[in-house]
Parts: sequence; C-alpha cells; structure tokens
Amino acid sequence: MSQDPRNTEHEGSRPAQEPDGTPSGQRPPPAEEDLAATFVRETEVIEESIEDGKKVRRKGIYLLPNLFTTSALFAGFFSVIAGINGDFTAAAVAIFIAMVLDGLDGRVARMTHTQSAFGAEYDSLSDMLSFGVAPALVAFTWILQDIGKTGWVVAFLYVACAALRLARFNVQIGSVDKKWFIGLPSPSAAAFVAASVWTFHSFDADAVGFKLLMLLVVAAAGVLMVSNIRYYSFKDIDLKGPVPFVVLLAIVLGFVVISVEPSVMLLLLFGSYVASGPVLAVMRKMQRPPPAG
Repeated sequence: MSQDPRNTEHEGSRPAQEPDGTPSGQRPPPAEEDLAATFVRETEVIEESIEDGKKVRRKGIYLLPNLFTTSALFAGFFSVIAGINGDFTAAAVAIFIAMVLDGLDGRVARMTHTQSAFGAEYDSLSDMLSFGVAPALVAFTWILQDIGKTGWVVAFLYVACAALRLARFNVQIGSVDKKWFIGLPSPSAAAFVAASVWTFHSFDADAVGFKLLMLLVVAAAGVLMVSNIRYYSFKDIDLKGPVPFVVLLAIVLGFVVISVEPSVMLLLLFGSYVASGPVLAVMRKMQRPPPAG
C-alpha cells in the first residue's frame, strides 16, 4: 500500500530535530559550544613529580607564588621601558622592586607548600629579564651607548653572564651548601648596577670618568656572577625564632639611614656586598697554611 503524498509532504516540511528535541538550526555547533573547554584543556599545565617515592601527576599551577613572580616580571619590564624613555630613576627603582618581589615568591611558596617545577622555571625567566636584560639596557641607554661598540659589548657580556649564572644555579640546587652562593647572585648584581645608575645620574654624565666607571661596574658585576667566589646567602638566618631587641632597633635604624639618601645608601650597601666576596676569598687564601714540603 502506497504512502499518502500529503503525509510525505508534511513530513518533508517538518524541521529536523536532534535526539533531545532541539531543532538542529537552533543548536550551536559542538566546536563552538566546547571552545572554552577545549582551550582550557589544551593549555593546561601538567607536572609529574616524585613524592614519598610515588609518581604524582598534578594539573594546574599555584596562583599565589606565581602572582609575585608575575609582579617581579612586570617591574623588570617597566624598568626596560623607563630606561628607553630616559627615566633612569624610575628604571632603577623598578629593579629594586623586582628584587623584593623575587625574594618574596620563593618564601611564599615554601611557607604555603606550593613549590613546583613550573614556578621555578617561571621565576628563572622572570629573573633573566629583571636582573639580566633590564640592568644592562638601563646602563646602556644612560651612558654606555656613548662609548660606542665597547659599551654594547660590555652590556651584552653582563646579559650573557646573568643567563649563565641562572642556568648554573638551577642545576646546582641541592648539591651546594645553602649557606653560600657560588658567584654573585643576579639580583645583587642588578641592584649594584641600578644603584650606580641611580646615584651617578645626578652628576655630570658626560664626564669620561663616569663612563669608564660605569663600564667597570657593569663588567665586574657580570664577571663576578659567573665566578667561583662564594657569597653569603643569609639563608641560615632563623626568621621565626626570637631575636634580641637591639636587632629590631638596628633594622629600624637601617631604614632611617636608607631613607635619607636612598640611592647613595643602597649603592654603599650592595657595593659592600659585591666587594665582600673577593675580600673574603683573599682573606681565606692568606689564612690557609702553606703546603708542607
């Protein structure tokens, strides 16, 4: 028995429907519907680590310590922009801000038990900009560019030494005494360069003496970063334990002294730390008994 043409025509004019009853023309394509979920899934960070002898697979990143790292990265980038625009005081201050934030992200991660391989790598990349590229570029745009080829070669030397210093530090974690840094830490080197720019910028920058002095500062900071000279790390200081009242009084006095003339005081502070490594190395060598024979 043949089907009624009217029923056939009626069925043909009825809009197609999905299994759930939604007209196909009104249902968004699956690709558009799952676009956000697909993006989140494809960009997810997955880490594998060994905890208590077992392999642990973790998705996502820890927000709090990486916020500090991102803030340090922003401060380093701001320093680069300020240096290009000729605002060298703001550029130097931004490097010091990045230094403070860099010191906080690791401590926050340890205090909240949110250490991760992603955070360590992100911190190193942030340090490369804030304490490698930014100080060299600020010093170059301020005065080293007046020296010509020698100026940018020395600036590149500093950047290369900072990269080598960070790479060496990453592979030596856990194999060296935490009480000492091998080589000048990159944040201290950057602070020394930034304080020099901040202090000397108020003087006659056209004088040949300042150009040669800044050339020596940048080159020495770079070479000391990749040297084997030991620097005290201050990591063995117990910040949680009680201290004599005079210690807090000394800290308050230090803040007061620095606030009087920040650029000069910071230059003296970090200049002393930079010099402490070679001085202590010479003293240890002089105190070493001569070989028998």
